[in-house]
Amino acid sequence: MIHTEVTPNPDSLKFVSENTISEVGTEEFQKKDINKIKNLFIKEILNFKGVELILLSKNFLSVKKTKEVSWNELKPAVISHLNDYFENNKDPILKTVSKDKKKQLDGDETIQKIKEVLDTKIRPAVARDGGDIKFKSFENGVVKVELQGSCSGCPSSLMTLKQGVQNLLKHYVQEVNSVEAN
Repeated sequence: MIHTEVTPNPDSLKFVSENTISEVGTEEFQKKDINKIKNLFIKEILNFKGVELILLSKNFLSVKKTKEVSWNELKPAVISHLNDYFENNKDPILKTVSKDKKKQLDGDETIQKIKEVLDTKIRPAVARDGGDIKFKSFENGVVKVELQGSCSGCPSSLMTLKQGVQNLLKHYVQEVNSVEAN
């Protein structure tokens, strides 16, 4: 059973499933990179008219669309595609990590604290809105993150970044001075 949830971004919709969609964490796929994508399910959704990007997480899929298509035409197609996949497959859509992203930047204690705050305090809230936040770097007191899924291009994402993410990180990790979107 698939149900949808609105997000703060009117061009993004969250499709929630009781099935596991991704075993490997959150991954974003953009239409502009379609030729590099090997997963057939992801390629098929990106080929739907008006789909700009999709974000897959443990139990949801977020779709960001262009203005040229309405949710009335796109929403049933995505739900049908998800239902069809899970009727014919027991496995999650994403089963293995394509790149070993876990190894990068894991040594530094401050970076570990930043990642822990992102994972425990920020990521769950961002996921409720159909998005994700990825740590990119920490240098000279500045944390660089990437907003993905529904958060990418959302009108309220800058406010979320400055008032929410930056304030929390500064509170929990004294070395942090500011947060920027990468």
